[in-house]
Amino acid sequence: MIYYLGTYLYDSFTSLSFLRLLNSISFRAIAGAITALLFTILFGGRLILHFYRSGQRDVVRSYAHFPAGEHQTKTYGGGLIITAVLLAALLWCKLYNPFTLLCLGAIVWFAGLGAVDDYMKVRYGSSDRGLSEKAKLLLQFAYGLTFGVLYVLEATSPLPPGLATQLYLPFVKIPVLDLSWGYVPFTIFTVIAIANSVNLADGLDGLAIVPVAFVVAVFGIFAYVCSNIRIAEFLIFPFMPGVGEVAVICSIVFGACLGFLWFNSYPANVIMGDTGSMALGGLLGTVAVLIKQEFLFLIIGGIFVGEAFSVLVQEKIGLKWLGRRFFYRAPIHDHFRAQGLADTKIVTRFWIVAGILALCGLATLKIR
Repeated sequence: MIYYLGTYLYDSFTSLSFLRLLNSISFRAIAGAITALLFTILFGGRLILHFYRSGQRDVVRSYAHFPAGEHQTKTYGGGLIITAVLLAALLWCKLYNPFTLLCLGAIVWFAGLGAVDDYMKVRYGSSDRGLSEKAKLLLQFAYGLTFGVLYVLEATSPLPPGLATQLYLPFVKIPVLDLSWGYVPFTIFTVIAIANSVNLADGLDGLAIVPVAFVVAVFGIFAYVCSNIRIAEFLIFPFMPGVGEVAVICSIVFGACLGFLWFNSYPANVIMGDTGSMALGGLLGTVAVLIKQEFLFLIIGGIFVGEAFSVLVQEKIGLKWLGRRFFYRAPIHDHFRAQGLADTKIVTRFWIVAGILALCGLATLKIR
């Protein structure tokens, strides 16, 4: 709204020349990040208290290696992140831009899915009484299919003709393959895999939110590169008109993540829950597809990939096929807890690894 109001005033009153800053992607990205950060910090305490009083509290599972009594009940606070992101996006984004609409659509859809799951857990008083795995996958599949078709179909695709179905790999300058309509199932798999990997990592205070911040920061930089024709040509990236709005949204999410960390750091009294983790994961999957950097997530999102892989190895291969355990527990952060590592040490080390992986991802801008 600020963008449209500022543009109108600038066109009407040429003396207000400073309003031309609103045409700058970098200015709106910074302003959006600050807005989301300040909103989260200033109003987060009140919203978290409201969530707590309304009964939106996590029911901690009890395991043999670390009983539930060791951890206090925490409030579901994913709504705080979503509110901050949507508010800042409404203020600073070009709302009619197709990239903006797709990103906001992903946030709303996955936040709604997660909210239903969190509500069922609260209603039935058990962390195991949320949406079934099949129901979650079905709703995620429905989004992925709709998004994939809109993305590939030339009439609705936000990308230049012929670009949407091109497959890019990190460290490679040119597309390696044209998947044609095969890009739709590839998109479905990408979005579902990323959304669930982020959801699995949300298990310790601050564990998921900082790696998410690193990932959106890197994706935002890539989106900015692809939005600027000179930089894109210099670094040999495909030019995508309008994709700069993805950079603005990524910056907004980065600010919201830092604000949420204000309350989510150890010892936290609020967690993302599925409302937050699903929304952030769904957005990351959508952004990865929009900027043609699906495989880059394997690098910069290595923390989430490792968490998801540990669950796959433990439950699908180890317990189901071989009848044995590879870890004490899965995801992998629970394995380290069972070994006696302090939560804060696990989280800090994961942050360090996530930061290193983000730098490795940024290196692919030049090493191609």
